[in-house]
Amino acid sequence: MSSVTFSESAAPATQAPVLSPVAADVSGITDNASRGTLVLADGTTYAGYSFGADKSISGEVVFNTGMVGYPEALSDPSYRGQILVLTYPLIGNYGVPDMDVKDEFNLPKFFESGTVQISGLIVSEYSFQHSHWNAVKSLGDWLKEHNVPALFGIDTRMITKRIRSLGAVLGKIEFEGQATEIADPNKTNLVAEVTVKEVTVYNKGASPKIVAFHCGMKHNIVRYLASKGVELTVVPYDYDLPNSELQYDGIFISNGPGDPTMASKTIESIRWAINQENPKPIFGICLGNQILALAAGATTYKMKYGNRGMNQPCIDMRTTRCYITPQNHGYAVDSNSLPEGWKTFFMNANDKSNEGIIHEHKPFFSVQFHPEACGGPTDTAFLFDMFLEKVNSAPPKLTVMDTSLYDRPTFSK
Repeated sequence: MSSVTFSESAAPATQAPVLSPVAADVSGITDNASRGTLVLADGTTYAGYSFGADKSISGEVVFNTGMVGYPEALSDPSYRGQILVLTYPLIGNYGVPDMDVKDEFNLPKFFESGTVQISGLIVSEYSFQHSHWNAVKSLGDWLKEHNVPALFGIDTRMITKRIRSLGAVLGKIEFEGQATEIADPNKTNLVAEVTVKEVTVYNKGASPKIVAFHCGMKHNIVRYLASKGVELTVVPYDYDLPNSELQYDGIFISNGPGDPTMASKTIESIRWAINQENPKPIFGICLGNQILALAAGATTYKMKYGNRGMNQPCIDMRTTRCYITPQNHGYAVDSNSLPEGWKTFFMNANDKSNEGIIHEHKPFFSVQFHPEACGGPTDTAFLFDMFLEKVNSAPPKLTVMDTSLYDRPTFSK
């Protein structure tokens, strides 16, 4: 496997990065590669080589610490509007699977949406050779097909340290002759860009019936819910639930990108739902956690640099059990703003940020992390069962509320 790496210093846009000795075998490739520059809003520049589309773009620069799972991450709608920096040093070595391969629900089997969602990609070393039984193309070819720029030969861990030190930062990937301005994607309604346009029903005629607000819903969430045999009705984020005739037994609020306050239509529907005399159970994930909190009267805030990776430890505040969770968010719920009747469900063991909320008496709860994983651990997949137990009005079989520290909840398929 051949790869390319460069020195750790950030080079100005006019100075070519210096090849390391291990790059000698592919130096001919870089001789013909386009040059591009990552420019941060503070003026810092990082020069690299292109392996995606030669297209100038801007976005919020964020980092992900996962070692694997780039096909899932790059197709995750929660990354909409972002320039993704991958801290793992070697990327692309196992290629990209076939997006035309569908699962039983006619969804792309190996991806979290039908397209590449990121605005741009930054990696340290890009593998020009890939090998995997399931791969049909290279990462670079996939990005070019979707017109997404990508640079390699940049010290991504240096960028990560800078983001961790300075906080969330805007930036742009720029190519010669393609000047572009830096813009903040969080000032636009990113949810409106990634939501579905029409109502879709899975397992029509089944019971119970779940309505899911698609704010950028990952495909693996659809799989988890639909595989439980429920009738799953996926609706756009701005679906007018109070004035609809839709029959349902429970409500799900999905993940999604950007500032949660932009999803005002979803917040209005959830606020109406939680104030009903006999409310239906509600479960939210990621952005869904923030939307449920806002509907309840709490507030959210922009985190310093967010949590994006596969190994974030989260503590269940009822049992003190800790779970390892995959995450992808830059906003969080302010636990101190939760109104009467609401409690913190999970807390991040690293930064103490809110990782979930739950109502003391009513069937409402949500989590900030991703129990459906893809990629990452599935330690908290039992939360889907917990939701459906509430929907079915059945006593919990095994939940985080009434088990000992030594009994591990399980997810039944």
